[in-house]
Amino acid sequence: MSATREIDALIDMMARLPGLGPRSARRAVLHMIRKRSLLMTPLADLMQKVAASARECLNCGNIGTGDICDICASEKRANGMICVVEDVADLWALERSGVFKGRYHVLGGTLSALDQIGPEQLRIPRLIDRVESEGVTEVILALNATVDGQTTAHYIADQLEDRVALTSLAQGVPIGGELDYLDDGTITAALNARRKV
Repeated sequence: MSATREIDALIDMMARLPGLGPRSARRAVLHMIRKRSLLMTPLADLMQKVAASARECLNCGNIGTGDICDICASEKRANGMICVVEDVADLWALERSGVFKGRYHVLGGTLSALDQIGPEQLRIPRLIDRVESEGVTEVILALNATVDGQTTAHYIADQLEDRVALTSLAQGVPIGGELDYLDDGTITAALNARRKV
């Protein structure tokens, strides 16, 4: 494989990443080549290490470098709350906020009759086991406001009814949002979830 073909192959591989198209991938590869010692070599080393060590937490489904992730291993996070999310990206987004101090449970998707995804294909049975074995007092359903997300939330609520307090994230107008730019569903959710001032 010639050097040009290797570079083209790297660009093609980078273009497969979410959020990067062919043009962005070319710019990223060119930048890494120009900053080879500062970026490309350390990045290649880190990618090899992560490829060898990254795995799903056996308890919650988060991504870490051990069988049990740091969040599940932390006794400070064992406060009786579990926040249920669809994907690891959702968990990481909530962690960035620094607000939630409990533990998480990653479902690995949502229920979907069309795609033949039922509770057994997700981590719903494991969630029910955790509620019973970890002294959970509250389950926060932080699922996306899609039809499949809401179907999944209702299913979980039915399974955990009378076992634990169930809550969900508030929905409605985002901070800094202008009503004129919001869709009808968001405005409806905001009106239905209104509170006293």
